[in-house]
Amino acid sequence: MYASIHDLVEIIKVTLLSSLISTTALLFYNRFEQLSRMVPVLDTLLLLSFLCIRSFSWRVFRDQYILKKSKEEGLPTLILGAGKVGATLLSEIRRHNELKLNPVGFLDDNVQKIGAHIQGIPILAKIDQAEQIINRFGVKQVIIAMSSPDGKLISRLIRSFEHTDVKFKILPSLGSLFFDSPKLNQLREVQVEDLLGRPVVDLEIESIRSYLKGKSILVSGAGGSIGSELCRQVAVFEPSRILLLDSAETPLYEIEYELGKKLQGQNIELVPIVADIKNLSRISSIFEKHSPEVVFHSAAYKHVPMMEINPTEAVMNNVLGTKNIADISRISGVERFVLISTDKAVNPVNIMGASKRAAESYLQHISRETRTKFITVRFGNVLGSNGSVIPRFREQIANGGPVTVTHPDVIRYFMTIPEATQLVLQAGSMGECGEIFILEMGEPVKILSLCRRNDSSLWT
Repeated sequence: MYASIHDLVEIIKVTLLSSLISTTALLFYNRFEQLSRMVPVLDTLLLLSFLCIRSFSWRVFRDQYILKKSKEEGLPTLILGAGKVGATLLSEIRRHNELKLNPVGFLDDNVQKIGAHIQGIPILAKIDQAEQIINRFGVKQVIIAMSSPDGKLISRLIRSFEHTDVKFKILPSLGSLFFDSPKLNQLREVQVEDLLGRPVVDLEIESIRSYLKGKSILVSGAGGSIGSELCRQVAVFEPSRILLLDSAETPLYEIEYELGKKLQGQNIELVPIVADIKNLSRISSIFEKHSPEVVFHSAAYKHVPMMEINPTEAVMNNVLGTKNIADISRISGVERFVLISTDKAVNPVNIMGASKRAAESYLQHISRETRTKFITVRFGNVLGSNGSVIPRFREQIANGGPVTVTHPDVIRYFMTIPEATQLVLQAGSMGECGEIFILEMGEPVKILSLCRRNDSSLWT
């Protein structure tokens, strides 16, 4: 047990409640005829003192002996970000002495925090002074616990210490920290997706909650990179049921297993469904059985070169499959239907883009004659998704290089998977009648620069 201010408040509440019950019982029993009226007061003070001594003596012992020993033996660790996430992370570090981490301080860009302490650990300086702090305190591990880290600064720091034994770890983006507070087992290596450095999306949480909470939600393509992240983030808003639909059983099993562990103890039903959206009767039976109220349709063929070779399948899946699930949604009285589309549907020059444009047009057509709100969300390249350049770069690096780019000056607009899915959820709350929402993809990223961030030594 590790006592804190929160613990003290809880102790006071419990003590007062206990004393109130005791006093009430005595009042009804003998109206204090044989006891002094000071007894309840003294009882409360003694009980409170005993509980505080019991709890905080452990804290004193921990601070003076266990943590002192941990500091002497632990790995000097610097935490970037002195907000709620950083403070929670520090508590986690102190609970797990077996990891032998010694937090030497925090860095934060809020100048008003500098000089203050969190649980006895100082906030040393602004984040742009990290290099000097790392050298001064002999830091061996840097943990990034920020909602919106400066990608360029972090990238420069990593390059500055790439030939040393300083390690950099990061917590997932806030969009991925769902169900509970950040945990040490969520720490991972810094990835190139973390270095985009865009501000966190400011979501209208209540508007999203209003159309998801307590509802039955169907996500098609639930085993894919976008679909699985949609499932994770939909779960934050406490739906009654999530229907995970996919034609591929293995990725469907993986996301169902992951969510099953994280949702344990919560009143959210998970229903994994293996089905092909081209099979109209199968989709119809699913809707009849489970009555989804909101549909996120992310199932699609997205690989441009592959669809050029297989145009029939592109049309059957992306157009006919979308028509099937949209028609049944309309007939079944689904409240909202959100189609995940692509910027390649704008003036399409390939089969994949044309098939997605046809699907968009069909939704706009039927939205005029139904109460179901059909919404389309378009976005461009998603970092880390199936078919994006990052997995290809990593594969080439793992094979010893070289990493190839088509031209040294080529640029692309990128968005991370959590960013994209958060904006899909937001668009779902805004759409009314066949609108097409286009996500702001931020500043363009030079592909060569992206490649170098993956591995600075292997590129051509």
